[in-house]
Amino acid sequence: MSEHEKLDYVEFPAVDMEATQTFFGEVFGWEFEQFGPDYCAFSKQGLDGGFYRSELFSSTRNGGALLVFYSDDLEATLAKVESAGGRIEKQIFAFPGGRRFHFLEPSGNEFAVWSDNTES
Repeated sequence: MSEHEKLDYVEFPAVDMEATQTFFGEVFGWEFEQFGPDYCAFSKQGLDGGFYRSELFSSTRNGGALLVFYSDDLEATLAKVESAGGRIEKQIFAFPGGRRFHFLEPSGNEFAVWSDNTES
C-alpha cells in the first residue's frame, strides 16, 4: 500500500529493454509486466518501478541517483552480476558499516550492492 509522501516508485531509462529485463530476471529474480514495447514495470522488489526506452542511462558520474541492493553474500551476488552480463564498475571495497561494489547493467545504469558482512 502506498504511503503518504514516501518514496513509492522509481523509473530508469533502458537502451536495451530486453537485455535489461533478462539481466534483472537472472540476477535478482525480477518479473516484469509489459506496457507496450517501450515500457515495463517490476514490483515487490523493495521499491516498485519500471524501465522506459531511452538512449540515456543513470550513473553517479552524470549525477544520477545510486540505488543500492543488499546481499547476505556479496561475492556470490557479484558472480551472478558478472555471469548475467553486468559490468563491474567498482570492485568490492570496504566502507563504514560494510562492503560494497558498483555495477552497470546492460543498458548502462549504475547500481550498487552492499553487505554488512565484513568477511570476504
